[in-house]
Amino acid sequence: MKETHPWVEGFPGTITVCDKDGIIVDLNDASARQFADRGGRGLIGSLIFDCHPEPARTRLAELFESRKQNVYTIRKDGRRKLVFQTPWSRDGQYAGYLDMTIEIPWAMPHFDRDAEAAAVHDKQGNSEEK
Repeated sequence: MKETHPWVEGFPGTITVCDKDGIIVDLNDASARQFADRGGRGLIGSLIFDCHPEPARTRLAELFESRKQNVYTIRKDGRRKLVFQTPWSRDGQYAGYLDMTIEIPWAMPHFDRDAEAAAVHDKQGNSEEK
């Protein structure tokens, strides 16, 4: 059995990792709990496509073919979640997809770091002119 980093298992969101053929190769604890009714860790070795109904199954297959990142939010069971699906690589070669889902608050702050940095830069520039 391979060793998993403690942060992966303790991460509050789900992490599901598939190989390039869509075979589930790993799940963290949260993912195993979420999919307990479908077999939990027993899903390792099965096709991720079989875990999704249409039209999600077709969209997922298209992602595997295009190797593009897919990021969106959903509402499920009265909760808001961020879904982050992205290709992963091993030794610089495409190895499959990582699917991560984490609950997020309905209302949350948004910070514009570009605007903040520009304001600091402008302030510094103005103070140097004095």
